[in-house]
Amino acid sequence: MKNSKKLLAALACCTLLGAAHAEGPFRNTDNKNLKDVSEGTYPVPYKMPVVAEITEQLNRIRAYMDHATPTSVVNRKTGAPITDFKTPVADAAFAEAAGDYGIMVYEMGVVHAGLMSAAEATGDKRFTAMTKRHFDFFGQTLPYFRAQESKFHLERQNSFARFIDPRSLDDTGSMCAALMRAKAAKIGPDLSWMINSCNDWVSNKQFRLADGTMARKRPQAVSLWGDDMYMAIPALAEAGRMTGERKYFDLAVANVLGMSERLYNPQLNLFTHGWHEHVPNAPRFYWARANGWAVVAMSDLLDVLPKDHPGYDKVLNQLRSTLKGIAELQSGTGLWHQMIDRNDSYLETSASAMFTYVIAHAINQGWINPTTYGSVAQAGWVALTTKINDKGQVEGTCVGTTLASDQVYYYNRPTSVHALHGYGPVLLAGAEMIKLLKNPKVSVEYKLRTYHYQPKDGGKTDYREHQ
Repeated sequence: MKNSKKLLAALACCTLLGAAHAEGPFRNTDNKNLKDVSEGTYPVPYKMPVVAEITEQLNRIRAYMDHATPTSVVNRKTGAPITDFKTPVADAAFAEAAGDYGIMVYEMGVVHAGLMSAAEATGDKRFTAMTKRHFDFFGQTLPYFRAQESKFHLERQNSFARFIDPRSLDDTGSMCAALMRAKAAKIGPDLSWMINSCNDWVSNKQFRLADGTMARKRPQAVSLWGDDMYMAIPALAEAGRMTGERKYFDLAVANVLGMSERLYNPQLNLFTHGWHEHVPNAPRFYWARANGWAVVAMSDLLDVLPKDHPGYDKVLNQLRSTLKGIAELQSGTGLWHQMIDRNDSYLETSASAMFTYVIAHAINQGWINPTTYGSVAQAGWVALTTKINDKGQVEGTCVGTTLASDQVYYYNRPTSVHALHGYGPVLLAGAEMIKLLKNPKVSVEYKLRTYHYQPKDGGKTDYREHQ
């Protein structure tokens, strides 16, 4: 009977994880005592990450993304290539990427952030080659598509619509932050026109509440989305860094505080996905990726926010509280659930990668202690590696998801390797784990079959009673 229960539990775990994990159970390879009957097995690998292995996994994703995102112009009706950029034609458009990998969508902005971070962590400039290729292409073709718009007025059919005619934070914020980061790193050409266009939308034109908190007019007349913490705050933060103007930092901090006031549940230390002005006490839905967007946004802001800014400690404390709530809900596989507070929802990759990234980054930045959090990040990363297939595709990522009002919708959102939302966060998570493993201020002890991260100056441990 006991064995039957164990088998059922193992099958249930494999169902949640997906087919890629059916080859378990795994034994910890760091335990060299093969006769240790107390070691046990795990549904996912349980081991110390190795920098060389992480680098190979990140390169696999990089190569796949590079291959899957063409930078060329074609006739959208015939598919014929267009190379003459002197005289615009109405049917000219960017060549479509394999999968849902549009080269100007907000998810691609996160991919570029991940590639730049991977280049920094590894010293390998191949990671930013795709970013340079994309941005060189933008610089080459922008005049052509601006002329196309002037002549044919294609609006959303124009491949540069997100910058020529921006209409939302999704159009502008994430890619704007990526463009400014690339400019600071001297990657690609001068794309100031694009930066000015998207920065103007985020800073001045996006619909917002009276206190400056970014809002949308859907699905209700006045709604807040947790996603928009990422769609707005990093761009504002980078604008502050780029220009030195405090107004951008002020607005970024105001959005952290305004979103947190309305979306954050201090009892759970979690963000609900959304909020509606006319019914502020509506039932809450704790979608994992919304929490991911929130913590990445706060992390990005703290990276550039001057420490003497009056909002610095408020943002830092908000991030710390949220990370505590998130860490406590990590599943026994190392991943987190689609509805983060509901263990019967599926395990989801993009949010898990965001959490792993921010926890590791917060340790590296000294915002949180490596004790406990380091082990959480390690378990998260090792679990994420099982979602990177041989092609470099990232599996188990929830597709685009709107702000909804029932659990049935969230529970049954499909996952796809074509959901770009997973690629950037996994790149970020892997790059940050490399930095964590190299962090001279952090030590890791492997004792009693588990891992203990600790600050180098945290004192000496004593295991004599177990010898």
